[in-house]
Amino acid sequence: MTSNHSHRQLPAESGDRMRRRTHWVFLAFAAIAAFFLLAEHRAHVLPFLPWLLLLVCPLMHLFMHHGDGHDDSSHDRRDGRNGSGERK
Repeated sequence: MTSNHSHRQLPAESGDRMRRRTHWVFLAFAAIAAFFLLAEHRAHVLPFLPWLLLLVCPLMHLFMHHGDGHDDSSHDRRDGRNGSGERK
C-alpha cells in the first residue's frame, strides 16, 4: 500500500500565505515600536496633541472628499442636464 500524498503547495498559495505572514509580522513590529516610542517620548508628544488633532481635521476633510465628485456640472452632463439643472 503506497499513498502518493503530495503536501507541496502551489506557488500562488505559498505567495499569498507569505504575504499574509509578512503583513502580520510588520503590524506586530509597528505596534511594538509605537508603544515604545510613546512610552519613552510621552513628555515630548503630549503638549503637541491638541495641535495634532486640529491638523487632522482639515486633512481628513481633504482626503475624505477626494474623488467625491463635488463638481455638480459633471453630474449634470452625465444625466443630460445643462448647467442650470434643466434637461437638454
